[in-house]
Amino acid sequence: MLPVLDLSQADTDPASFRSRLREAAHDVGFFYLVGHDVPQQQFDELLAVARQFFALPLEVKNEISQFKSPQFRGYSRLGGELTNGEVDWREQIDIGPERDVIEGAEGYWRLQGPNLWPSHPPRFREVFEAWDATLHEVGLRLLRHWAVSLGADEDIFDAAFADLPATLIKVVRYPGTTETSQGVGAHKDSGVLTLLLVEPDSEGLQVERGDDEWVDVPPLSGALIVNIGELLEVATGGYLRATRHRVLAPRPGTDRVSVPYFLNPALDALVPIISLPPELAALSQGVEADPDNPIFNTYGENAWKSRTRAHPDVAEFHHGIKPKGRAAAYS
Repeated sequence: MLPVLDLSQADTDPASFRSRLREAAHDVGFFYLVGHDVPQQQFDELLAVARQFFALPLEVKNEISQFKSPQFRGYSRLGGELTNGEVDWREQIDIGPERDVIEGAEGYWRLQGPNLWPSHPPRFREVFEAWDATLHEVGLRLLRHWAVSLGADEDIFDAAFADLPATLIKVVRYPGTTETSQGVGAHKDSGVLTLLLVEPDSEGLQVERGDDEWVDVPPLSGALIVNIGELLEVATGGYLRATRHRVLAPRPGTDRVSVPYFLNPALDALVPIISLPPELAALSQGVEADPDNPIFNTYGENAWKSRTRAHPDVAEFHHGIKPKGRAAAYS
């Protein structure tokens, strides 16, 4: 089982909490988070609204089709995303910061723009904007505790998130199937930090713990599942390692709804590099080198790489590009 961390302990015994936080991210890269002060009612409402959307007829969901969004927002049909070049068996909505398009934008600045909000269920936008605000605060609290635990100033990450953070929320449903085992293929998250909400009793999430050794990660009541992304690996010279994970497609007659929240800095933010204390630096493995999946320390470059690879049809339709190489993903 993954480590279970209680964020309320940070108020009563911060040194102990920070030590456990650092060790969990160094050893596993994943953990359960309780004591986060997010009410169960908010969990329940979020999942209920997601369920209501996915129950709509396909033609209604397609009113906010991602093909209408150069920013890769909106509804992606079943099988509309790739990981490692293979089709993921899930449907989803992508929600980012609500901002104006930058006219004539180049590169990753083409990711900035408005969302495509569904007309049904009626409170969808309200519920997910509230979720964004809630988890943004939880994520920043964790980053500040990580910073201190690594020998840095508490606010070392603040500047990267102070102006126009590029947070991403995915609302995902995995239908049961016998056609494939890939709900979403094995990958690392390309941002800083992921906080995941999954339905009670759901199955499928797995974390890599060794050489092709996969461990099941079932839901824990009242907990968020937290994992670090590639940019924290960069910030710590590989002392903290982003961990590969995947989701198996559900069994026939079942399905799975999850809502990953990706805490990301501004598109042009450079993630600060932490000078680790000697005893921690000695344990660093270095940033993983993969020529098929380069890691950039500017978030926007990582995000553009991931979005264009995961949705090559949208990338070609709106931007005239055909990404090559291994696709990244968000689970």
